[in-house]
Amino acid sequence: MIRMLLLAGLALAPTAVAAENCTGTPGGGAVRLLVQATGVHSADGEVAFTVYPDDKRRFLAKGGKLLRVRVPARGGTTAACFWLRPGGYAIAQYHDENGDHDFNRTLWAPKEGFGFSNDAPTSIGLPSFAAARFVLPAGGATVRMQMRYRR
Repeated sequence: MIRMLLLAGLALAPTAVAAENCTGTPGGGAVRLLVQATGVHSADGEVAFTVYPDDKRRFLAKGGKLLRVRVPARGGTTAACFWLRPGGYAIAQYHDENGDHDFNRTLWAPKEGFGFSNDAPTSIGLPSFAAARFVLPAGGATVRMQMRYRR
């Protein structure tokens, strides 16, 4: 029984770690946004989560991010959190398996896993801001995003 409880606690570890390492400043109307990358293939490298403000011109643009956090990758689910004011946002994530702080790609396809809030589709090109946009409510939220690999 104790062993089963310990194993259950390990399954919750990514969320517990994320709560202690939130990016941003609590208070002043900020609420907690927990982000979870699901389907992470390995614990190699880190997962980068980037939050964009409610402005389609800044989405995925150089210098357009609001906040970014990089956390050690965990196979399965990797989590992190942010303190943000309620409102509209979009999130991009990628699995930086080699830890070079760059989203590596070939001429035609990504070499590393990636994903977006709302699991916005990327069948041809990048998703639109509208497809990735979500509203963070006054009570906070959890956003789960599937990590996609194109190998």
